[in-house]
Amino acid sequence: MATYLFQEISNAIKGEYHGTSNPPISNLITDSRTYFNAEESVFFAIKGIRHDGHHHLKELFQKGIRNFIISNRDIVFDEFPECNFAVVQNTTDALQALAAWHRKQFDIPVIGITGSNGKTIIKEWLFHLLEDEKKTIRSPKSYNSQIGVPLSVWMMEEEHELAIFEAGISQAGEMQKLKSIIAPTIGIFSNIGEPHQANFIDYKHKISEKLKLFESCDILIYSRDYSLIESQIRSNYNFDNTKLFCWSRKFPSDLFISRIEKQDGHSKLYAKYQNKEISIDIPFIDEASIENAIHCWALLLLSLDNESISNKMKDLAPIAMRLELKEGINDCTIINDSYNSDLGSLSIALDFLNQQHQHKKKTLIISDILQSGKDETGLYKEVSDLVHGKNITRVIGIGEAISRNMNFFKTETSSFKTTNEFLEKLNKEGFKDEAILLKGSRTFEFERISNSLQHKAHRTVLEINLNGIVNNLNYFKSLLKPETKVMIMVKAFSYGSGTYEIANILQYNKVDYLGVAFADEGVALRKAGISIPILVMNPEEQSFESMIEYNLEPEIYSFRTLNFFSEAVKRFGIDLYPVHLKMETGMNRLGFEESDLPKLIEELKNMNYLRVSSIFSHLAASDDAVHDGFTEKQFAKFDGMSKQIQEQFKYKIYRHLLNSAGVERFPNYQLDMVRLGIGLYGISHAGNKLTNVSTLKSKISQIKHIRKGETIGYSRRGVTERDSRIAIVPIGYSDGLSRALSNGVGKVWINNKKVPIIGNICMDMCMIDISDLAASEGDEVIIFGAQIPLTEMASTLKTIPYEIMTGISKRVKRVYIYE
Repeated sequence: MATYLFQEISNAIKGEYHGTSNPPISNLITDSRTYFNAEESVFFAIKGIRHDGHHHLKELFQKGIRNFIISNRDIVFDEFPECNFAVVQNTTDALQALAAWHRKQFDIPVIGITGSNGKTIIKEWLFHLLEDEKKTIRSPKSYNSQIGVPLSVWMMEEEHELAIFEAGISQAGEMQKLKSIIAPTIGIFSNIGEPHQANFIDYKHKISEKLKLFESCDILIYSRDYSLIESQIRSNYNFDNTKLFCWSRKFPSDLFISRIEKQDGHSKLYAKYQNKEISIDIPFIDEASIENAIHCWALLLLSLDNESISNKMKDLAPIAMRLELKEGINDCTIINDSYNSDLGSLSIALDFLNQQHQHKKKTLIISDILQSGKDETGLYKEVSDLVHGKNITRVIGIGEAISRNMNFFKTETSSFKTTNEFLEKLNKEGFKDEAILLKGSRTFEFERISNSLQHKAHRTVLEINLNGIVNNLNYFKSLLKPETKVMIMVKAFSYGSGTYEIANILQYNKVDYLGVAFADEGVALRKAGISIPILVMNPEEQSFESMIEYNLEPEIYSFRTLNFFSEAVKRFGIDLYPVHLKMETGMNRLGFEESDLPKLIEELKNMNYLRVSSIFSHLAASDDAVHDGFTEKQFAKFDGMSKQIQEQFKYKIYRHLLNSAGVERFPNYQLDMVRLGIGLYGISHAGNKLTNVSTLKSKISQIKHIRKGETIGYSRRGVTERDSRIAIVPIGYSDGLSRALSNGVGKVWINNKKVPIIGNICMDMCMIDISDLAASEGDEVIIFGAQIPLTEMASTLKTIPYEIMTGISKRVKRVYIYE
């Protein structure tokens, strides 16, 4: 990483320096939850709508951080001895200013990429296409935001000969800031589409904002087939000194794509360039990959001959832009990030590894880092420092270079020259109850290691998008006041999505409470390292002692539960144990009646070893406008009951009533806390567009040709009305695919088309009619997901999404995706 003295940094961002020393700084920290090498790190106390980095200064000070960029002038410097501060007006602006200042230290080609889709794919492909031509740095993963871009540009070092950065914006005014940071010499505008459209007037407005990235470029590459992009570029006076390089499949252009031939998973692209016929072959047939490849082709033609380009392009590989978390053998957790390995993406993956609190032991399996541009000794010394700062228990190196440098690692190590050697000597019993991160360059084929270490081989998978969980959490937070607390319901295996995998990401994102149905769910979370408060909604007498042992907080809904739990607390001799009081306001389920309150208050005052943490109730129909009058009555009743209790106690007692639908439809009733359940998993009762979280998918096991009039499946209920092609898919009612979807009632998604289920669904498989589309054995089949929403399937089954989600069998492998 770049290294500057702290006072140099302070001067660069026009900060007001307060300190006692001038240490070298190489690491920029914006998230208090992740850091390494504290001595050479500086923390930027970023302020957001619902978070403020200044609240974490003391926490970071205790962890060894001694250098801070702040905007809060009320900080008492004497409380942070031997620390250095730079006080600025706005810490986000300061971070961006520092990155822009750092960028000016380099006079190398810099490629800037923006657009609605394809940015990360183009960036990653260009990196791999050019890595043997120039020592190249690129932004890790999809670091394209107002914070991600400066952190990416900060990674530029003296040995780099080329840089590739992507930039994404969600509203007007953002790109001007990113332009000054990236300062690209070559631009690529990938395309324009719907993503992030909400904050722009129209597509023209969004294009004009994105084009600001390229105002000082020497060259701009784009497709003429996007007529709005073409018209905005041609009418923009700021491009008078920019060479425009366009390609098209329709109009005259610098690179004219004359025809495309698709066969056996490959596409042959023919084009005319500088009055010559040229071509390339790529291992993709989908339109998005073809478009992304043409952008790369156009850029490579600026400096390479087409024969060299053709040789490179035929080896393009799919880009794994996401981490996969899977259940491993012997109670292990596998985190698969085995497409590439570089310092930036390694740091991100190690941070994700450290979120997995269910295992004390953490193992990194890492390959040689190729084409880093660094000398071997310096590279692996830097990797060692990074790994040491992330508290990794064991490092397994695979590759000749890393094997030569294992002595740098300050932990348990072993090494192998090749992946084959590792697999030949693999002792699966040597991996038990640990989190294992696979971080390998593509040529090392770490997917083979992943296949060997993962637990289940069932081809049917429930894929859970952890980024979707966070996006939906942030959406609901945006509807709340900053001081409103958030409880997340993770009962019933987190609505079928998993236990500690979901809880870990929620704890990392600092939710205030988790809610479970029964004590054993809470105990399992505690054993998995979850430390935030947990409310047990259905506490049972026989579980009270284990609840107290694991610091779980009970819902108290009757005098019987109150008395039994108070006796258990007395036996343990604990003072001020938190309890939560459930009020009956119209659900007619669990809870104290209004007539119970005088006696309840009296008993609680006598039980001074208990402390009422919160009072809550449950809305019966907050998702249905027909019952809004009833919901209003529930709130009024709860408001009166809860205040009657609050008035009798001198300490703060929180109140919460709203569920997911309530947060969307009755934000004025948010009180002190809200409880999110189904909304977190992508289901909106107010018609808002949430991120899809769960995708149930499988693969075609076999394809059969069935003659007209033949029958399919049990009871011969499926009858072909024509000669048909039938695909067998390994998912059945024991996996959670309702038998009510049999015989054309249900549909699945395959190769961009819905097709019907034919015949009765079996215990372990079903059959689908693929007569009208091209499909092959091994093709992916989506049961539900973005293409077939859970709400649609629930409507077909005349049920609710909850039932479908919680009905997915645990034998179905859960794979957690984190981008």
